[in-house]
Amino acid sequence: MNNFIINIGRQFGSGGRIVGERLAVKMGFVFYDKELIRIASKESGLGRDFFEKADEKSRSGLFSGFFGMRAGVTLSEDMFNNYMSNDMLFKIQSDVIQELAAKESCVFIGRCADYILRENPLCTNVFITAELNDRIRRVQERQPDIAPEKIKDFIEKTDKKRENYYNYYTNKTWGSA
Repeated sequence: MNNFIINIGRQFGSGGRIVGERLAVKMGFVFYDKELIRIASKESGLGRDFFEKADEKSRSGLFSGFFGMRAGVTLSEDMFNNYMSNDMLFKIQSDVIQELAAKESCVFIGRCADYILRENPLCTNVFITAELNDRIRRVQERQPDIAPEKIKDFIEKTDKKRENYYNYYTNKTWGSA
């Protein structure tokens, strides 16, 4: 196994995807970001929409909101099964990441790839950050449909989702150097 792997975690709007794409081209590596959803869907036989809905969402987001609720409120079976399936989808996606890393040198964007491949000695893990003003500008350029006054909130919510997802599945701290 002589494949080199670069895993990039990033704040939303930091330019991490652009850095990853350019690095992959320069190094001659294969680049994976949202393509992992398509590959996992194809290999598992499950619909792509299952993976897209669960993308970067952890079960903890649901359960953390239920602690401290009034007595008598129960989780429905559908809600429980939906969030249990997120764990299954994460496992499928993890298997795909491991298979791809074993096959070729590549750059992975997010999806806990640093954790999934933590035992691979040929991995380099990077977390990309940027000043908030730069992130706001970058998001405005890439997603002009978001009202300017809502961009900061959108960035913060997206980062919180990524943080919850990463922390839940890895028991590590997202963004920690």
